[in-house]
Amino acid sequence: MIDLDLLLNHTDSVAERLAGKKVDRSLVLSARDAVLDRRAINAKLDTKRAEMNRRSKDFGRLMAQNAANVDEERAALAELKTDIADLEEQLRKAIETADELLYQLPNLPHPAVPVGLEEEDNVILRYEGPEASQRTDTRPHWEIADELGLLDLKRAAKLSGSGFPVLYGDGSRLLRALVQFALDLHRDRYLELVVPHFVRRETPMATGHLPKFADDMYNTTLDDLWAVPTGELPLTGLHRDEILSVEDLPKRYMTYTACFRREAGSAGKDTRGMQRLHEFHKVELVQLCHPDEVEDQFFELLADCERALQLLELPYRVVDLCTGDLTFSSARIYDLEVYAPGLDKWLECSSVGNFTDFQARRGGIRYRRPEGGTAPVNTLNGSAIATPRVWSAILEHGLQPDGTVRVPDVLVPYVGKDTLTRDERAPRS
Repeated sequence: MIDLDLLLNHTDSVAERLAGKKVDRSLVLSARDAVLDRRAINAKLDTKRAEMNRRSKDFGRLMAQNAANVDEERAALAELKTDIADLEEQLRKAIETADELLYQLPNLPHPAVPVGLEEEDNVILRYEGPEASQRTDTRPHWEIADELGLLDLKRAAKLSGSGFPVLYGDGSRLLRALVQFALDLHRDRYLELVVPHFVRRETPMATGHLPKFADDMYNTTLDDLWAVPTGELPLTGLHRDEILSVEDLPKRYMTYTACFRREAGSAGKDTRGMQRLHEFHKVELVQLCHPDEVEDQFFELLADCERALQLLELPYRVVDLCTGDLTFSSARIYDLEVYAPGLDKWLECSSVGNFTDFQARRGGIRYRRPEGGTAPVNTLNGSAIATPRVWSAILEHGLQPDGTVRVPDVLVPYVGKDTLTRDERAPRS
């Protein structure tokens, strides 16, 4: 949730900045007016309640004195009670209206974010790793995986429909290797957590995934529990409605989860192989920090998320997302995109985001200031490893003339071998 003081006192500036996120000015004005209406009703209610308290005390004295105007004052109190009840109902509706509108407003873009409305307006900052060049001696990962019996999308579809993979043998081992490698890589700086894969509605409301992205999430209607689309949700929501000590900041957490996404808006996009799945595996890094430290922590988190790609010796690039391509809750995002030579495409494998105080305001995550009072923390997150696309890139980069796949040196201890081969026990397509 954006700062209400900014919304009320700098409405034009807020509207101008949110226009970069394709937000219509009318929504900003409606949210502002709803907040003002809520405050006006609340002020009237406070006045009426104060009058009620004062007149109730006076009525008690009149009763004790058996005064002549007791009945008149009793009638006035009854009318006042009715007025208060009416105002309470007005306030309830005003709060609902204001909250509904405020929850539709995304975070303000960081001043350094390039202005643009489409993906084409994103800015490529740099290329890293080995030279990215298309290879004529490699193929798309799904063809490689099919020949080696590593990936079975046909039988997976029989189980769950499209967008759900079944991995066999070395394909499974490679996925587990990537997860364990990422957890080991960051265990000195980040506390590892095992978290629920289903969370209550309040958690995605706090992170900004609800209500906007309800159609992209899986949920259980009986219990109103939501399957996590990323480990960001439980890690960020862990301290919801808490006041933290400033000495405890920054807090750095990581978790490995399965992630579930309906991908309702993926029509027309390439979904072949492991590119776009409804269920996939990811190691997520999250930080809660002091507002004064968020800029430095953002670039430290970026470096943390780049480490895995560097050690895997994969070519990747860093992309600064424009205002129109930012996510709802983010103020700034750098995407890490790995090069897939079999597809001749750059595939996003991590998003490193600065969410400023937006999620903390929605979730009530505060810290106690030394000078007194509390303030919202700032939140950041990024993917240490989003396995599907890194898994795919390893196959396409590591394909050898005999059809086997070379395992990156850093993963050999985790996979237990230096080459991915077919296990003859795996069913054939």
